[in-house]
This record gives sequence, structure tokens and C-alpha cells, in this order.
Amino acid sequence: MPIPTPRLPARRAACALIAGIGAASMFTPALAQPAAWPTRPVTLVVTYPPGGGADAMARLIAPRLGEALGQQVVVENKPGAGGQIGAAAVAKAAPDGYTLMLDASSFAVNPALYSKLPYDTAKAFRPIGLIAQFPNVVLVNAQFPPRNVGDLITAARAKKDAVSFASSGNGSAQHLAGALFESAAKVDMVHVPYKGGGPALNDVIGGQVPLFFGNLASTLQHVQGGKLRALAVTSARRSPILPDVPTLAEAGLPGTEIYEWNAVFAPAGTPDAVVDKLAAALQKALDAPDVKARIAQLGGESQKGTPDSAAQFIRAQMALWARVVKERGITVE
Repeated sequence: MPIPTPRLPARRAACALIAGIGAASMFTPALAQPAAWPTRPVTLVVTYPPGGGADAMARLIAPRLGEALGQQVVVENKPGAGGQIGAAAVAKAAPDGYTLMLDASSFAVNPALYSKLPYDTAKAFRPIGLIAQFPNVVLVNAQFPPRNVGDLITAARAKKDAVSFASSGNGSAQHLAGALFESAAKVDMVHVPYKGGGPALNDVIGGQVPLFFGNLASTLQHVQGGKLRALAVTSARRSPILPDVPTLAEAGLPGTEIYEWNAVFAPAGTPDAVVDKLAAALQKALDAPDVKARIAQLGGESQKGTPDSAAQFIRAQMALWARVVKERGITVE
């Protein structure tokens, strides 16, 4: 029995349907593939001014990060309010991977110091990875009698407010390091805040204030020159640069690891694929011999890890400094 020929409108509809399916099959794979990333330069916002430690780290890794990504990484400084201005700008940026942030230890401290921030620290960012950790050094003026941490604690306990320590300001890394030392050693010292680390360090060298909890990179030359005496380092292990100086744990104060650190963040909502690519590029940059050598020269240690391990470290830092700020009643507002 012959098969009846479809009426003309039905034949046209069938042809149109087949053509549509064919066109869809041609274009669907292309649509399913995400656009290549990155296709333009990436901005790395530094939350501190040019010339500081965070800026130095950004300018050290930016070229290598750019090489790994195949696009230029442009460093842009947005300083102010202890890192809050730059962080607020990045928190509001499009979560497309083209705006990143390089911040410092204050990122984990600010939530405890300020009742209101222009962003939610725990929710506004995705950590990409840590760059480096730099231990502090417990430093005293060369003429100050204590020769070790035990002597320092004895001097501080001799009478109330017997020992004072300098810092670059209320809530600064030096202030918090001193506060953690006070909690661990069960002593009360006089905090002398300055407007900046330079003036504070100068007065410790000059003998106006005897004690300083300084970054190893910025104080090493004064230790080597004999102007300051290092009593301990705040890292888990002794520093290769100061191998004869004990850690605070070795000196009898466990649980006092203190680091100044830098990390790279993206805005919350950045796609997983972009975060993974950024994290891989950052690790590749940190493996570059010149980057590793420079960080080691500054007394730091390059960090290997994943976004998850960085997030875990930062959460632990936030919990640590929240406890110290509460215990010591530290305020900046």
C-alpha cells in the first residue's frame, strides 16, 4: 500500500523542525563552553600604600602571576583605615576574577577591633591563597638589662607597669603581638602607641622605650648592627636568618606563634573554575626562584596550599585575635 504524501504545510513544518534541531546541534557545544578566562588584564588591589610590606609582596608576585595567567596583572593601591577602604572596593567589585585583593594580617584583626565594617569579612571574600608568613621578633634596646625572655618576664612582674613596649598604633600588628605576649606571660606592660612603625622603632633604638615586637624583615638590620637585641622569634621554628634566637615556645611561652602575613582574595561569588585557575597561577608564581629567594631574604616563608587551607588559616587567625582583643580590652574606636 503506497504511503500517502504529507500535505504541504505539514512537510514544511517537519523540515523546519529538522533544520532547527540541526542548527541547535551545531551551536549548543559552543554555547556550553565557558568563555576563556582571563581575556583582559587583572587588577590586584593592595589595601596599603606604596612602599610597605603588602605593596612589596604585590609587586613581587604580580609579574609571575601575570605570566601564569597569560594576562597582565596591574597593581593598584587603595590604602586607608587599616585596609578597610581597599577591601570595601573589592567586596563591591564584580565577582568575575578581574578584581583581586592583596591584604595583610589586619584582615583577620579588623572584625574584632571595629564594631562596624563596610563589608562582612566572613562572607564578602573568597581566599585564593596565602603568599608568605613573616614572624615577629621580641626586641629590646641594646642597653636594656634583660638578656632573654625569662629575664623580661621577671622584670615585667617586678612591679606594675615596670616595662613598656612601643607600637605603630592602637590595634597594630606590634600592639597585638605585645598583647598576646602579655596574656601568655601573665604580665601587664605599658603600651606606647606611635603614629607609624618608623617613629616607634627609632625610639626603641634610642632607648626611650625598651621593648618592641617588630617584623623580622624591617628590624633585622638593627639586630645585625647591634642596636637591638633579639630575645625570641614568634614563629613555630627558629628563623634561618637568626638561628641562635629561640622561639617563644622554646623560651617557655607555648601558643604564641605570631605572623604578619599576606594573602590574595577574590570577591565572594567568583566562580569555582576561576578561583581554581587563580589558585594554580598563584602557586606557580610562588614557586618562581626569584620570588622564593626574595621572601626568604626578608625572613619570611612562602606558603603552599589551596583556597580551602588558606580559608582555614584565616578563620583561625580571626578567632585568635578576637580572643586577644577581648582579653586585653583593646579598642581603637
